[in-house]
Amino acid sequence: MAAESSKEELVRLIKKFGAYLTVKMSNLFSISLRNLDSRSVGALAGFAVAMIFTWRLLRSPSGPQRRQPKRQAPAPSSSGVSSQSTTTLAPSGVCSSSEDSRAQNVIDEFFQPVKPTLGQIVRQKLSEGRKVTCRLLGVILEESSPEELQKQATVRSSVLEVLLEITKFCDLYLMERVLDDESERKVLLALEDAGVFTSGGLVKDKVLFCSTENGRSSFVRQLEPDWHIDTNPEVVSQLARFIKYQLHISPFRPERTASNVFTAPSLEQFFGCV
Repeated sequence: MAAESSKEELVRLIKKFGAYLTVKMSNLFSISLRNLDSRSVGALAGFAVAMIFTWRLLRSPSGPQRRQPKRQAPAPSSSGVSSQSTTTLAPSGVCSSSEDSRAQNVIDEFFQPVKPTLGQIVRQKLSEGRKVTCRLLGVILEESSPEELQKQATVRSSVLEVLLEITKFCDLYLMERVLDDESERKVLLALEDAGVFTSGGLVKDKVLFCSTENGRSSFVRQLEPDWHIDTNPEVVSQLARFIKYQLHISPFRPERTASNVFTAPSLEQFFGCV
């Protein structure tokens, strides 16, 4: 009995040490995980798998050791001693189960995938492109025609977060066809009220206006961006030969499109924000 008790105590101490080591290592890895290369990540994964197998090997023998031989019913005089013994042994099993569960939770948390930030998604989707041109109507603004801009200009609130992330990593130019100077003023005021110019990545000089659709195409070709974002399929088709990548904002996917043209219902949906 003394040998079994000491052996069980040793197994319990090893489990506690394993759980403690797992917690410490997971804290260390969570800090430096972003700085690891592929070989280091592979080594860490191998180490974690080894820890799991070791933990399971230590866990499996402990089951049979806890089995106690059947005893005859104790005499009434020994009932107090028996109940005291049971009370003493119970917390050990509860503590061991709690430690096992805690160690498993740490391991599960360690292997949980890290969700990328919106900035990382923007850079990945744009293939590290450094210059972007984008039309305003139907993409940044609620309005969809130059005639509507004569009455009002409204920035779509759902696109603001993506737009500001793009300005952090890219040289962004916004452009639109307008019918008069008052429409230009309304557009600039709407962008300013939405806080587009406060991020530091976009200034009013990078908001361009023209009077024709061909004028917008001319702007894009002169700027030579890595990406152009537009809602007009004719403009997208004309620029496909000259621009590296394009994003066509449309609720419907065209049957035929160039290999360098992507389609999405909205700018924010292209970046997975909806």
